[in-house]
Amino acid sequence: MAQGSRSSNQLVVPQANAALDQLKYEVAQELGIAIPQDGYMGNMATRDAGSIGGNITRRLVQIAEQQLSGQAR
Repeated sequence: MAQGSRSSNQLVVPQANAALDQLKYEVAQELGIAIPQDGYMGNMATRDAGSIGGNITRRLVQIAEQQLSGQAR
Protein backbone atom coordinates (compact mmCIF):
# COMPACT_ATOMS: atom_id res chain seq x y z
CA MET A 1 0.00 0.00 0.00
CA ALA A 2 1.38 3.41 -0.90
CA GLN A 3 2.25 5.87 1.81
CA GLY A 4 -0.74 7.96 2.90
CA SER A 5 -3.34 5.82 1.11
CA ARG A 6 -6.30 4.40 2.96
CA SER A 7 -7.46 0.81 3.27
CA SER A 8 -9.52 -0.60 0.41
CA ASN A 9 -12.21 -1.70 2.87
CA GLN A 10 -15.49 0.08 2.31
CA LEU A 11 -17.53 1.22 5.32
CA VAL A 12 -21.17 0.19 5.34
CA VAL A 13 -21.98 3.53 6.99
CA PRO A 14 -19.48 6.09 5.63
CA GLN A 15 -20.61 8.64 8.23
CA ALA A 16 -19.07 6.39 10.90
CA ASN A 17 -15.54 7.07 9.63
CA ALA A 18 -14.86 9.90 12.10
CA ALA A 19 -16.16 7.86 15.05
CA LEU A 20 -14.01 4.87 14.07
CA ASP A 21 -10.92 7.06 13.76
CA GLN A 22 -11.64 8.52 17.20
CA LEU A 23 -12.04 5.00 18.61
CA LYS A 24 -8.68 4.02 17.07
CA TYR A 25 -6.91 6.89 18.83
CA GLU A 26 -8.68 6.19 22.15
CA VAL A 27 -7.74 2.52 22.10
CA ALA A 28 -4.14 3.29 21.12
CA GLN A 29 -3.87 5.80 23.97
CA GLU A 30 -5.27 3.27 26.46
CA LEU A 31 -2.68 0.74 25.29
CA GLY A 32 0.13 3.29 25.42
CA ILE A 33 0.78 3.06 21.68
CA ALA A 34 1.64 6.27 19.83
CA ILE A 35 -0.01 6.71 16.43
CA PRO A 36 2.07 8.91 14.11
CA GLN A 37 0.64 12.39 13.57
CA ASP A 38 0.79 12.01 9.79
CA GLY A 39 -1.45 8.93 10.01
CA TYR A 40 1.03 6.66 8.19
CA MET A 41 1.30 3.49 10.22
CA GLY A 42 3.67 1.60 7.92
CA ASN A 43 6.48 1.91 10.47
CA MET A 44 4.33 0.68 13.35
CA ALA A 45 5.09 -2.77 14.75
CA THR A 46 2.67 -5.44 13.58
CA ARG A 47 2.05 -6.44 17.18
CA ASP A 48 0.96 -2.89 18.08
CA ALA A 49 -1.32 -2.59 15.05
CA GLY A 50 -2.87 -5.96 15.89
CA SER A 51 -3.43 -4.92 19.50
CA ILE A 52 -5.22 -1.79 18.39
CA GLY A 53 -7.36 -3.67 15.87
CA GLY A 54 -8.21 -6.44 18.30
CA ASN A 55 -9.25 -4.03 21.02
CA ILE A 56 -11.34 -2.00 18.57
CA THR A 57 -13.13 -5.19 17.51
CA ARG A 58 -13.65 -6.21 21.13
CA ARG A 59 -15.14 -2.81 21.95
CA LEU A 60 -17.40 -2.77 18.87
CA VAL A 61 -18.74 -6.24 19.75
CA GLN A 62 -19.37 -5.07 23.31
CA ILE A 63 -21.28 -2.01 22.04
CA ALA A 64 -23.36 -4.18 19.70
CA GLU A 65 -24.15 -6.65 22.49
CA GLN A 66 -25.30 -3.82 24.74
CA GLN A 67 -27.53 -2.43 22.00
CA LEU A 68 -29.02 -5.84 21.25
CA SER A 69 -29.69 -6.59 24.90
CA GLY A 70 -31.40 -3.21 25.21
CA GLN A 71 -33.65 -4.00 22.25
CA ALA A 72 -34.56 -7.44 23.61
CA ARG A 73 -36.11 -6.04 26.79
